[in-house]
Amino acid sequence: METLKNVVTNEYFPAAAVLSGVVLFWALGLLGGLSLLSTRQTLVTTLSWLLFVYAAAVLSPLAGLLAAVDLIRRWLRNRQPPAASH
Repeated sequence: METLKNVVTNEYFPAAAVLSGVVLFWALGLLGGLSLLSTRQTLVTTLSWLLFVYAAAVLSPLAGLLAAVDLIRRWLRNRQPPAASH
């Protein structure tokens, strides 16, 4: 339980979770995530699904880019030696 708490409270966790979600979304999409379109659905269901997928396809690369930049920024900041106080 303590390990899970350490992971969740880690400063890298939010950005890593977002980046993992983006990668998972695109991996599922590449492996047939649009299979809903091959089945008979009502027009409203199909349009809603398409709108969701379109929004996710547009916003997920932006979220992934921001998460990757945040992870790199934090990693570089943590690699610097602490500033000496005068």
